[in-house]
Amino acid sequence: MYKFRISFIIFLMVAAFNISLMAQTEKEKTEASEEEEETGYLDDIVKRSLVKEQRILEYQPVREADIVWDKRIWRVIDVREKMNLPFIYPVRSFFAILVQAIENGDIKIFKEDDFKKFVTGEELDKKLHRIDTVVVLDPETYVETVQIRKSDIDFNDIKSFRLKELWFFDKQTSTLKCRILGIAPIKDELDDAGNLKYSLPLFWIYYPEARKVLSREKVFNDQNDAAPATWADIFDERFFSSYIIKESNVQDMRLTDIFKGENDGVKLLLESEKIKNEILNKEHDLWTY
Repeated sequence: MYKFRISFIIFLMVAAFNISLMAQTEKEKTEASEEEEETGYLDDIVKRSLVKEQRILEYQPVREADIVWDKRIWRVIDVREKMNLPFIYPVRSFFAILVQAIENGDIKIFKEDDFKKFVTGEELDKKLHRIDTVVVLDPETYVETVQIRKSDIDFNDIKSFRLKELWFFDKQTSTLKCRILGIAPIKDELDDAGNLKYSLPLFWIYYPEARKVLSREKVFNDQNDAAPATWADIFDERFFSSYIIKESNVQDMRLTDIFKGENDGVKLLLESEKIKNEILNKEHDLWTY
């Protein structure tokens, strides 16, 4: 009788395991079928998830007492430069990534680069969409009617991004470091003749907050598709081309304001290089043995 009970218990355990295994297999088949119906076939030989699952390293903490020198710098990234072409990758541009993250509520946006006043949903809608009035002619009655049409902003209109950075010298490590504080897409406003009137930031994002989101977004690598970088890598490792347009000064003026009488782009670029070299030389000036 005891042996019969043992055999019966083993039989129940094996049956329960087989039922659980069959249910799990059916669930996997159902999920695979649903995924196939929604997304089609996998455009690869393996499902890649390393970038989405990786954990980003937090910034190393810095004490206020260790910062012996710092300076705020504003610079511009022109996406038309060869090194910056990944910013306008047609499949998924950097601006499209920002817009999706904003709409999902993953990052907040601000009006100014002091990160104090938020951009409301209504204000964002006006920035990302354009409302035009169009006259439509009825082909049967020949009656003209005015219609209001709402169109999305063209991502290709974003030709540059503005960065706000903080360069500082850490005496604890005797090194010059840089932390990006904010990023802003720049929209060019044109007149009726197609000439540039002015350029203004659409909004500002606080980079330390957006860094976690950008660490899960891949950047196209033209050397190896199997080893893509992330947008957090691009900014943290400073793998982009840019030029300085402003440094912190008592009058809070940009280089174009300081050299307003000299409408010379070469002069501005030379001044930008001068500021960059002065910052890099600070590390040698303040370094201690």
